[in-house]
Amino acid sequence: MDGAVLLILAIAGVAAIFLFSVKGLLDQVPDVIDSAGRARDAWRRFKVPEKPQPDEQPPSADGEDPPVAA
Repeated sequence: MDGAVLLILAIAGVAAIFLFSVKGLLDQVPDVIDSAGRARDAWRRFKVPEKPQPDEQPPSADGEDPPVAA
């Protein structure tokens, strides 16, 4: 009789630990998905060359250096 009670308590304890660990893993899933999305966006920005801003001048075609401020 005592052995059956201990067996039931042991099974309940193992089940509680298992459920606690599964809950911990599932709580991290949304953060992992958000992080993966940010990493994907950063990779896309890295692969696409930046376009020059409107206030920036394109490099001169004649090969001369631009004037230097004093």
